[in-house]
Order: sequence, then C-alpha cells, then structure tokens
Amino acid sequence: MLGAAGSSVPLVPPTGRHLPPCPDDSTSFPFDLKEPFCASTIWRSLSPFWGEEYTVHLPLDFHHLAFYVLDEDTVGHDDIIGKISLSREAITADPRGIDSWINLSRVDPDAEVQGEVCLAVQMLEDVRGRCLRCHVLQARDLAPRDISGTSDPFARVFWGSQSLETSTIKKTRFPHWDEVLELREMPGSPSPLRVELWDWDMVGKNDFLGMVEFPPQVLQHNPPNGWFRLQPFPRAEEDSGGSLGALRLKVRLTEDCVLPSQYYQPLRELLMESVLGPAEEDAASPLAVLEELTSGDCRQELATKLVKLFLGQGLTGPFLDYLTRREVARTTDPNTLFRSNSLASKSMEQFMKLVGMPYLHEVLRPVVSRVFEERKYMELDPCKMDLGRTRRISFKGAPSEEHVREASLGLLTGYLGPIVDAIVGSVGRCPPAMRLAFKQLRQRVEERFPQVEHEDVKYLAISGFLFLRFFAPAILTPKLFDLRDQHADPQTSRSLLLLAKAVQSIGNLGQQLGQGKELWMAPLHPFLLQSISRVRDFLDQLVDVDGKEEAGGPARALVPPSVTVREGYLLKRKEEPAGLATRFAFKKRYFRLSGETLSYSKSPEWQMRSSIPVSHIRAVERVDEGAFQLPHVMQVVTQDGAGAMHTSYLQCKNVNELNQWVSALRKASAPNPDKLASCHPGAFRSGHWTCCLQAERSASGCSRTHSAVTLGDWSDPLDPDAETQMVYRQLLLGRDRLRMKFLEDSNMHTTLEADPEQSSRAMEGACTDALARQREAAARLLEVLTDLDQAHEEFQQQEQGKVVWGPLRP
Repeated sequence: MLGAAGSSVPLVPPTGRHLPPCPDDSTSFPFDLKEPFCASTIWRSLSPFWGEEYTVHLPLDFHHLAFYVLDEDTVGHDDIIGKISLSREAITADPRGIDSWINLSRVDPDAEVQGEVCLAVQMLEDVRGRCLRCHVLQARDLAPRDISGTSDPFARVFWGSQSLETSTIKKTRFPHWDEVLELREMPGSPSPLRVELWDWDMVGKNDFLGMVEFPPQVLQHNPPNGWFRLQPFPRAEEDSGGSLGALRLKVRLTEDCVLPSQYYQPLRELLMESVLGPAEEDAASPLAVLEELTSGDCRQELATKLVKLFLGQGLTGPFLDYLTRREVARTTDPNTLFRSNSLASKSMEQFMKLVGMPYLHEVLRPVVSRVFEERKYMELDPCKMDLGRTRRISFKGAPSEEHVREASLGLLTGYLGPIVDAIVGSVGRCPPAMRLAFKQLRQRVEERFPQVEHEDVKYLAISGFLFLRFFAPAILTPKLFDLRDQHADPQTSRSLLLLAKAVQSIGNLGQQLGQGKELWMAPLHPFLLQSISRVRDFLDQLVDVDGKEEAGGPARALVPPSVTVREGYLLKRKEEPAGLATRFAFKKRYFRLSGETLSYSKSPEWQMRSSIPVSHIRAVERVDEGAFQLPHVMQVVTQDGAGAMHTSYLQCKNVNELNQWVSALRKASAPNPDKLASCHPGAFRSGHWTCCLQAERSASGCSRTHSAVTLGDWSDPLDPDAETQMVYRQLLLGRDRLRMKFLEDSNMHTTLEADPEQSSRAMEGACTDALARQREAAARLLEVLTDLDQAHEEFQQQEQGKVVWGPLRP
C-alpha cells in the first residue's frame, strides 16, 4: 500500500426556517440526512435548529450529496417535506465550501434514482445493414419502489424509432436478466442508445428507476461495456421559490491522499521541535509560523488535528503549554485572556473533548437525564412566564408570577445542587492529562499576572475552559456532547438554558452577577455565591497533581487494542433459526467492540462471552429491510482460519445507532486485508438470496461494499499520517503568504543593517536574531512542502499509470 486516498465532508446543518406545516397535524417534525446518516428530530417546530456537525468519509467517486427534510410520524411512513441536492462540482466550486441558506426543492420520483446497470453493446454489420446488439446483464442497488422494500424491474432499450424490453424480474433490487436485445438501424441520421429501467406495477403506471444514454459517436468508436450509473430524466431543476422552506448548510469537501508515514516525518519533527525548544524561541518557531498562516475558518479543524497529532506523540502537555505561553505573552488585559477563538483556545477546547468526554458523561449525565425525564416547567424571566401551564395543578386559581418564580427557583436549585456537587467532587475522576494541562495553564497565568488585584485570573483561566467551554455547553445542548440521543423539546430546552446560564455564572466566579439585562436571574444569586467558594477549592485541588507525569498520556494506537470503542444492547440473529419466525430468531445480547474483538453476552455482567476477532471481519454493511421485514439491521461478514465465510445479522434500535455501530466496526477493521468488494444486502432464506434471488448460497455478492463510508467523531482513533496530511494541506493554502513573509523579513533585516543609527545596537541584535530564526523556520517549512509536493505528484502519476513507481525521497 503506497498511499490512501479519500474524501471527507464536514457537514453542519444548523438551522431550518419557514418549513410548511403538515396537513395531518399542522406542525412539522423535521430532520435531515436520512440515509446514510440521520440528524435528530426537532419536535413541534417549523424553524428548527440542529447545530449538529457530521464528518462523513466518502469514496472518491461519489457524485451527489442529498439532504432530505422529513416530518416524523409515530404511525406510518414519514412524510417528505423537500430536499436539497448538491453536486460534487457545486461543493468544490469554492475552496471554503458552501455556507448559506438553500431553498428546499420538491421531491420528484423520476429524479430519485440510484444504482447501476451492467451492459455490453456491440455494433454489427451484415447484408441487411447495421445492427445494434445490447446485452443487458444485470443491475444493482435499484431504488425500492414497492411497499415491500423491493421492485419488479425490467429494462427498455431505445435506438432510433425502435424499442425492445427485457422480461420482468419480481421482488428484487438486484435483477439478473442476461438477455440480448438486437435492434436494426433505420434510415436517417445516427441515433443515440437509451436504456431505461422501470418497476412494473400491476395497477397504475410503472415507476421509473433510472436511465443511461450513449451518443452515436460512443457507439461507433467505443461501445459501452461495463457498469454504468443510472441517471434521472433530464429536466430543469424546479425551484419551489422558498415555499417548502430552507436549510442553512455548511458543507466543505476535503480530498486527501495520505502517503506512507516516513514522508511526513520531517514535518512532524519540525512541529515537535517547536514545542520542545526554549521559550524565547516561541515566536519564531515553525508552529508559530503555521499559526499566523491559519485563518479563523480553519482554526478549529487545525486545532483538532494538532491536538491528536501531539497526543499520539505523548506531547500534548508541551504543546498546550507552548500555545499558552504565546497567548499570555501577547495579552495585556487579563479580562480578555483566552476569550478569543485563538489556536490556544481552540486547542484546549478540543483537547478537553478528546480526553475528557467520558469524564463529562460521568459528571453530568445523571442530572441531565433527570431533566429530560421529569420535564418540569421552570421559568424566572417574567416576560417568558406562561401562568397557564401551572393552572391545572393549582386549587386556588391561577398562580401569580411570584408563585411560579418560587416553584421554579426550588426546581432549579434542586438540579443545580447535584450538578455542583458532582463537579466539585470529581477531582479524582478528572483525567490526569486534563489536570496537568490546567496546572501548567495556572502557572503561566500566575507568572504573567502576579499582582494581588489579579488574584482571580488564575482561577478564571481554568474555569473559563472547564465551565464555560465544557460543562455549560454540554448542559445547553446535551445531544452535541453525546449525553442524549435526541434534542430536547422546547420546554426542556428552556430548562437546560437556565441551568447552563447558572453554571456559566459559577464559572465566572460571580463577577458579572447583577449586571447586564438578565436581572431576573437575581433569585438564584444566593445559591450561586455559595457555590463559588466551593468551586475555588475544587480548582485548587484539581491542579494539585504530580507535574512529572506526561500531560499527554501514553500515545494512543490507531485503534486501541483493549479499550472499548463502543458497547450496548443489540438484537442478534441465530446462526440457523430453522423454522423460527423472524421475530423469535433475534435475541437480545450485550455487545462490546474493542480494537481486538467484537464480543457479546446475555448481559454486561455475564461471565460467559462469545467473541469475533476484529481481524476476521471482511465487510460491515446495512441489510435491506425486506430481508427480515425488520428495520435497522446490519451484517458483519467474517472469515475464519479455515477460510469459511460467516455472516452475523445484528439489529439496532434506530438509524442513528445503526450508523454509529457500522462506522465503528468499519474503523476498527480498516487495516484488515482481503476486504470483500461485494456482498449481499439481503439474506439467504427459503433457498435463495432475498436481494438478487440467486439460488446458490455461495453466489458472489450483488452489491458493492462501502468500507470507506464512515462517520467521524471525537472518539475516533488517532491517525498521525492523516493528521499531518491536514497540516500539510493548511500550509499549502498559506504558502504564498509564507514566501512573502520570508522576503519581507529579508528586506527588513537588510534595512536594519544599512541604517544602524535608527536603533540601539542591543535592539538591532535582538531583532536580527528573531528575524534570522523566522527566516530559518520559513525556509525549513518551504523545503518540507517541496518534498511533500513531489511525493504527492509521483504518487498521483503512479496511480494514473504514467510512470513506474520508484522510491520517494525520504
């Protein structure tokens, strides 16, 4: 394996607006990304806010990305409100991607096509003239048009004024025709060949499944032979004019070719030298140059990759300390320390998510779950109080604002108390890496602001991250921090907002209490003030840790061999459920996935466990709903030591859980050799495959596998080569600025030497040394970029077959 190439699409569907009410219930329950990834349902809203971000790893040959907005129905099928379809060309038109409101379009059944058709075309001549022979072999992954989740496909071939049809194959999305259709050329100009696929219906009109078309020039010089992607009927895109509402999307496509590890080593060494060098060289290091070249839009992604890169090297502590030194050195007002979205702030924020997410779950999940389950009405703002909500439980008429305020205050403190108790009592559960990072942070702040009047700054620097950027956002939007599977309803969202505001005030150590526009929070102030002293003691204890231990912790492997990646209950189908009804063939089992095994047992505590080695996995794919008449089923195809193939069918409780398990299993098995190129999306039942109807159990798979399609998240294993590739890509974007800065610095240096009377010799010497170090760092970065450019160019040429691959320069 000389390199790996892939596409990554960060998707942020934050907001919808003006969605039409559904006719059956006068409100919409919209969500998007139905398949393969599904965002959460926002209940009872025509202007939903998701704020969810997805990084979807896609194969290089993808063509379109579609977003569907649906109304979720408890009974029956969900109603499609509209969709947005983005072509690959539209996404890549701007290097920054797409960030705008886009109107939803109506869903046209004739445009909703998928799958491929396999054809072999020949142009023949005999005494009667020219003849076109079209061998219609098979099709795969056709759209399901029938209520059973399948179709009854047939093909119709057009050439000039003639047309012929194949036979109809019932109840399959993977038909095998293997039929030859011959059409004679008619007088006139050459005609294109068009092959249409249709779903036959006994009642009503047939449903369109897709088409392919070939112009006369192609038929004459290069007759089609192979698989071809089905296309919709050509027609102009119908603009709904906003009548179906709109989505605001942020979509950016990143295409990367990841080279073997040794070619990134020089760049990694430059970055490591930056954080291990003396403090006086901070401003002239290669990492400082990289920071100056990074714009605000890319800073968060760069911070995530750098934190992962240094975490894998066991150098997260020096890395964060380096950024902290630079941040405090250029801060003059302690009130603005770490308040901007600098690389230091973003890196610490991403570090807490990577290292501390299990800690956050342990601290906050019990109380957050209570808020969701109890759904108590709480409100302190008089402008937002709804006195009618509590009228039905009052026997003395409508309650007053004072009564609602007192009841809400009691409920809020009833939730805040356990939250504060859990936080201040969590010192021993906080990851050592976080504690050491906070200890270094506090030390740098104390050195920069030692004055008595700045006594609180050392506390605010830590609480600003831990409370304002970690605990409070998780309480406000628990779905985004994996504390809940779904977003909160409007009433629960308001309760969470009040709790998040209170936690934020505690994190600010009460400095802004009584200020601003939210004076209605005053009833909570006594509780908040009582909590502040406890938080100070907690922060003192938090940084009381041995500083000799490495803050980055041990380097994490690409896939942790023993750490549990994912766990939970799934329904597993028995290997050979002879005679059992489908619902009895699936048994509830508790599954655990690590880098080594996929194990399962009757319960988490059960001692007897069965296991599947991850190294045996050859494919992880979704299963058609029609295979077992059950939704959300996946298959794990394995190969034992004797070479025999086995398939385990597992059912998840919803589409999000299905996506997460599929993605986790594909990532864990990514290094495995001999992956399957195809598999059956159905099951072998009643003597045939439900997908393609083939009667041989050992028949080759009828659908392509999708091992490259995964969902990126905070718990992804480390991949230092992919992370360094992203840093290289960021440097490429700023290479011109880097060269300009290098030339400017050279000119400045020449000016200083030519006119020494304008500054003292001491200042001239200091500036000369700093500029020399900057020039050296820029030159080394440009040299590394040149080497990586050549390596990528040679790899691309090798992929295209233009040159014979030789050894790259290390």
